[in-house]
Amino acid sequence: MGMDLSQYMDTYLEESADQLQRLNELLLDLEKSPTELSILNEVFRVAHTLKGMSATMGFNNIAELTHQMENVLDALRNGNISVTSDILDTLFDCLDTLEVLTNEVREKGKDEASVEDVVGKLKAILSGEEEIGEPEAVHEVSETEGASLTSTAGKVDIGLDEHDIAVIKEALQRNYNVYKIKVVLDEKTMLKSARSYMVFRDLGLLGDIIKSVPPVKDIEEEKFDFEFSLVLITKEKKDEVKNVISSIAEIKEVIVEDVSLPDTGEEIEAPEEKIVKRKEITTQVPEKDMKKPKASKVDKAKLLMGKLKGMHTIRVDIKRVDALMNLVGELVINKTRLAQIGTTYRIAELDETLTQIGRITSDLQSVVMKIRMVPVEQVFDKFPRMVRDLARDEGKEVEFIIEGKDTELDRTVIDEIGDPLVHLLRNSIDHGIETPEEREAVGKNRKGRLYLGARHEGNHVVIEVEDDGRGISVEKIKQKAIERGIITEEDAERMSKDEIIELITLPGFSTADQVSEVSGRGVGMDVVRTTVESLNGSMELYTEEGKGTRVVIKLPLTLAIIQALLTSVGGEIYAIPLESIDETLSIVSGDIKTVQNREVIVLRGNILPLIWLHEKLDVTEGNYRDRDEYAIVVVKGKGRRAGLVVDNLIGQQEIVIKSLGYFLRGIKGIAGANILGDGTVALILDVMAFL
Repeated sequence: MGMDLSQYMDTYLEESADQLQRLNELLLDLEKSPTELSILNEVFRVAHTLKGMSATMGFNNIAELTHQMENVLDALRNGNISVTSDILDTLFDCLDTLEVLTNEVREKGKDEASVEDVVGKLKAILSGEEEIGEPEAVHEVSETEGASLTSTAGKVDIGLDEHDIAVIKEALQRNYNVYKIKVVLDEKTMLKSARSYMVFRDLGLLGDIIKSVPPVKDIEEEKFDFEFSLVLITKEKKDEVKNVISSIAEIKEVIVEDVSLPDTGEEIEAPEEKIVKRKEITTQVPEKDMKKPKASKVDKAKLLMGKLKGMHTIRVDIKRVDALMNLVGELVINKTRLAQIGTTYRIAELDETLTQIGRITSDLQSVVMKIRMVPVEQVFDKFPRMVRDLARDEGKEVEFIIEGKDTELDRTVIDEIGDPLVHLLRNSIDHGIETPEEREAVGKNRKGRLYLGARHEGNHVVIEVEDDGRGISVEKIKQKAIERGIITEEDAERMSKDEIIELITLPGFSTADQVSEVSGRGVGMDVVRTTVESLNGSMELYTEEGKGTRVVIKLPLTLAIIQALLTSVGGEIYAIPLESIDETLSIVSGDIKTVQNREVIVLRGNILPLIWLHEKLDVTEGNYRDRDEYAIVVVKGKGRRAGLVVDNLIGQQEIVIKSLGYFLRGIKGIAGANILGDGTVALILDVMAFL
């Protein structure tokens, strides 16, 4: 009599991901404090939770691996063995294997990868020890007030309180059968909680379980020996109940007895008040036939996979949040349309309503934006293990410091920022931080410092990656660029230090003399800059040879609804994100000069190159150059500034970014589209593409 557990798959995967991340953090902590018993206990608890969840869902490879981990961890907790680097490496191997298995479950619905090698390592750790067996702390039987359990064959003794008796009496009056059941598991049972769950699950389909000894929570946590007892109310016969339990594997013995109420010489009342109260703590006798499949109060799947961490948060599919964001976007568009109608037709009565709608829309937008915000912790927590492994492979000692993990970013930005940060951290370890011997030779601490931090600055989030390594050699970059024909020697002489450093962000450029598994292929810094700029962000690089390097990434809080300046170019309307704009100004034709075949203006003593959007966007109809006055939008990016020449400035407006779709994506200079209040489409410019 099976049960479809597929309904719990999403919850299982989410909970497993949380547990694996927690295991990763704990193992890193254990490496720093190998004698800390509280960390070992927590690692054991995580492994135990993973084992129980996976066994319940039928993922035996995960369950087997975590069970063997428990044996090693219990030996460590009991002091039979000590934490060593080899043991830690094995536990990290276990974590990696668990992640592989969990990914298989996510993609294929089953865990197929072999665990023999890593299980063999775990068993080798325990070889030569005396029998360790199951953890005593887990197998300890909890004492329950008012209930006792004996192991005498043929006898099930469960203490009943007055509420139990009241419920049982009412059930008997309604012609239900009430049984005391004792279940004895095989002593070789590896996953006691899983087998116990199967018993509760199948009996829950036959009727209602009103009491268990030990309590369900203790059974879930395996705080019992190899036997437990319960009271079942059902319409089924005794033999049917016994057969259902006996059909479950690893059940050694089943005893089913009728419940006999104590003879007190008087009728035991079953007042309505008591029955109602009983409903709060157990399952009440059903009015309908109990053969119908129904949710049991001791549904182990819910106990294992539904670990509610309070009732203050809920998990919501990101697609639902995106759909809600789209609806808010449509509301913003139509609000703008109403405002235009009110202005055009001068409808005074509409003004007050528009004010109310505007306030409500802004509040709703703010709430939805906050729903989409998630802490960067989700990304940052993946890096300590990566840094640890890379440092060990490179033979370097690294102190990794993380700050600002609670800083929040839009979910879309969070999903994209992970890879750039991986490249930056790898570069710091491979190129930046020296070996312990090199650092000592120049008077530095043997252990290098690597910093990753996040903080809010206005409507932006700033992420910094900094190391105290060797820094970037400007001379080396210059020579590499000349060797590869990127610049000439004459260009190199004219370029400033910052311009030379910018060369490392070019595709394919690398200062590494040899290609390694970590770097040297020239696909690092250009990926970082490209990704950051695609998110409407900016990147700045600061370095000092011999002292270290700092990379500062500035990102918008969200990509969904932004403030933009609407402009007209060649009869079309284009939106320029305010994040990219420094200022706007008006010039006359006489202000335009030509320097090295490029049109520029002098703005407060600085040369500002001009970019004619008419030509870049191929809207060159008409005499757009034959004017006395021009509107200029001064934009910034890539450490440079330029003036975009447009026909007119329409004004600032809140716009909703719409994707161009699969076939139009990747068009240079266009970041997306926006629907204006009158229904026309305005393209959103990607300023970085013009600089």
